[in-house]
Amino acid sequence: MLKLKNILLPGLLCCLSFSLSAQKSTVRATIQPSDILIGEQAIINVEVIAPKGRDIVFPVYPDTLITGIEVLKMLKPDTVMTEVMTISQKYVVTSFDSTLYHVPYMQVLDGVDTLRTNDFGLKVSAPQLSEQSLAYLEQLKNHQTDSIDFEKLQISDIKTVQDPPFVWQDYLEYLFIPLIILLILALIGLAFYFYIRKRNKGYFFTPKIILPPHVIALQGLDKLKTSKLWQKGQEKEYYTELTDILREYIDRRFNIDAPEMISEDIIASVHLATDTKSATDGLSQILRLADLVKFAKYTPFADENDLSLVNAYLFVNQTKIEERQTMEEQKDNLAENQVSNEKENKEDKKQS
Repeated sequence: MLKLKNILLPGLLCCLSFSLSAQKSTVRATIQPSDILIGEQAIINVEVIAPKGRDIVFPVYPDTLITGIEVLKMLKPDTVMTEVMTISQKYVVTSFDSTLYHVPYMQVLDGVDTLRTNDFGLKVSAPQLSEQSLAYLEQLKNHQTDSIDFEKLQISDIKTVQDPPFVWQDYLEYLFIPLIILLILALIGLAFYFYIRKRNKGYFFTPKIILPPHVIALQGLDKLKTSKLWQKGQEKEYYTELTDILREYIDRRFNIDAPEMISEDIIASVHLATDTKSATDGLSQILRLADLVKFAKYTPFADENDLSLVNAYLFVNQTKIEERQTMEEQKDNLAENQVSNEKENKEDKKQS
């Protein structure tokens, strides 16, 4: 038992220490470039790798990191989420003294804990001067001359402010919102234009004309009449076309599914839908004779063919619904007539 405890206890302690170390955050700092000239800029990147949900606070420097290194600005942090949380915080720095700077650490707050980065260095170098400039500086140092000649120093005067080259990407963020506003205004104007156009001229397109059922049926009968199928010996085709015209008319006029019904059911349904006995008698004559021609190979007489067409016209005309103008259409027509009459009166007065 004692041996088992001696084996398990170190193992548990190792697991516990590994778990605690896995929950710790790590931080490191890098600087690029590490060697600059006086007045040039470098970027310090402080990267923290921590478990998700940790409250990480980076240091804020008002002006200087250490004596000699100035902090110009603090960039927006960049966060990447994977199995852990990686946060990168960048600082833009510069220096105006040529020397080698040593930064011992930078502090980052991880909740109640304080993390320290590694140390790093920044070398700031002065620009290389020519031998003529160095010789002239030596004269100034030894008080061999009292005035300063910038031409001998080969130092150029301060240049005037120059306009940067035009790069359209730089102005895109400023133009984005105005462009969106202009697009919205254009869409509103377009919608208003079409609204006015529709109100003044009606539809933007020519609406499809839907003919009444009796008009379609009468047109079909006229076309069948001029085709003279039964005169050519095509009685079966003649009655097939005739019954199809009547079945479609009954379907649209009475809402009876005549194309899918047998003749007797069509006759019975139409008889219930209309009280015009002569019309249903004529329909009965057509459908029963058509069944004999199509299924019993019956050859009808010429007067039977003419009678079937006459009964078809009679059935459609007796059962059709005459379309009437609505009150709004009547008012519109009346207004148009009044306007046209006023124009005619004005023209007559001018001529007189």
